[in-house]
Amino acid sequence: MTHSSTSVCTVGVFDSGVGGLSVLKAIRKEHPSVDFIYLADSGNAPYGSRSVEFIENRASQIADALVSTGAQIIVVACNTATAVAVEKLRAQLSVPVIAMEPAIKPAVAHTKTGVIGVLATERTLESLAVARLCAEFGQGVKIHLQPCPGLVELVERGDLSSPCTEALLRKLISPLIAKGADTLVLGCTHYVFLEPMIRSIVGPSVHIIESSAAVARQTMHHLALMNNRALSACAGRELFLTTGIPKNAQAVFSQLWGACVEVQPFDHRNTHEEV
Repeated sequence: MTHSSTSVCTVGVFDSGVGGLSVLKAIRKEHPSVDFIYLADSGNAPYGSRSVEFIENRASQIADALVSTGAQIIVVACNTATAVAVEKLRAQLSVPVIAMEPAIKPAVAHTKTGVIGVLATERTLESLAVARLCAEFGQGVKIHLQPCPGLVELVERGDLSSPCTEALLRKLISPLIAKGADTLVLGCTHYVFLEPMIRSIVGPSVHIIESSAAVARQTMHHLALMNNRALSACAGRELFLTTGIPKNAQAVFSQLWGACVEVQPFDHRNTHEEV
């Protein structure tokens, strides 16, 4: 993926799998001329039940590889990796690191019943980052943290609307609604692709919040600071990489991206490509 102009900025985006494509789509909408490298660590997904040490090491390795590939900004499009590893990444890297966090603050501002449900992976919900958000913004409201084992795997398979997916979502969400939650936070980028089914379950009276638009705004801010490199008359391009099996990933990537895309295997040779 090579532009004739060297003025184009390249943004590296990574997630434990395909969920971060929801973030990439939001950023792409705001930045049509920027080049993106998206790396799905699907060979090691999901991160939600992995150890802190494992997630830190993977995030560090992937971010280093993306910078070596030419990324001038790193977007951690994964709530679990953010919660566990973002401080280490920011200390390690010389480029800006933009990260996710569950949208608890805006959920608190929006709720009318004073009851919020947060859907996320086990590792995210156990993190100090989520504890801090709840302590800082949770005064006067009830925040119910709901781990969602199995959802990431469904999205990784592109299973967004089957009876099995609906049954699992109902099992996870119904207790939150029964407790009076009028606002749900999608604290995992994978879950954004399940929002239509979640909406069909909870109805129009429940507000659903996720963080991709906020990450897109942060990315816009950093690109504005780098505008001599970020602006181009050319349409931006995407390089899609996976640590999983590219043949298997092709269909799911295309389904979630909304267009047919080519997915390449990630290995150390990718770090020497010109993007």
